[in-house]
Amino acid sequence: MSIVEVRHLAAGYDGREILRDVSLSVTAGDVVAILGANGSGKSTLIRTILGLVPTSHGEIQLFGTPQKRFREWERIGYVPQRLGAGSGVPATVGEVVASGRLARRGVLSFPRAADKAAVRDALTAVGLLDRIGDPVATLSGGQQQRTLIARALAGRPDLLVLDEPNAGVDAASQEAFAAALTRFAESGGTIMLVLHELGPLRPLIGRAVVVHDGRIAHEGAPPEPAGHHADPDHDHVHPHADEVKAGICEWAPAEGTKAY
Repeated sequence: MSIVEVRHLAAGYDGREILRDVSLSVTAGDVVAILGANGSGKSTLIRTILGLVPTSHGEIQLFGTPQKRFREWERIGYVPQRLGAGSGVPATVGEVVASGRLARRGVLSFPRAADKAAVRDALTAVGLLDRIGDPVATLSGGQQQRTLIARALAGRPDLLVLDEPNAGVDAASQEAFAAALTRFAESGGTIMLVLHELGPLRPLIGRAVVVHDGRIAHEGAPPEPAGHHADPDHDHVHPHADEVKAGICEWAPAEGTKAY
């Protein structure tokens, strides 16, 4: 089943085009990492897919429906780039995560047993159940990011979209992200992540999409870590020189990578 279809997309801000002729397909169960240097357009790509950036050309479909007509937003859990989970509001961890249920139960409905169970399950998944009653402001930056991921998981989405969830957070939180996302994927969920580097999430990633200068430069198997030596019995594909120069590759992409 098609979850995300992007065809010949162009998009940007204030008349400045950032994405140019981008096409991408994500099917049910895929775990796709969007990689690239700062300013390459990778965050703009997922924000455009979610309708947060206007398109100037091309087509986007979500779950088989044109994005402009799509209304089942509860099927998508979005974790934006590093934001304070409390946003200045004196909320507890449990209250922030419970807000992830609003799209499913409605703003005017009282929480049901299923809502409370979903909150507890999501906090358990990110290792923060013991902090459910604590003010979000008392958490570390990594724990706040884990709270935002729990909020997305609490909505029981079909698709998780995360924008650099590992940026600037501690190793323990990165490992917690990886464990929670692995369980989500194993349950049949689909994941799109914007990442600067794969880190602990590397074993989870099924496909890597490298964005360079607003276009997809490579799409294929996750890249090998820097310093990895290929099996001498197999060919090894090296990144294009201009990509190394641009700083988007610190690796040689794994065998099977598709170049555009």
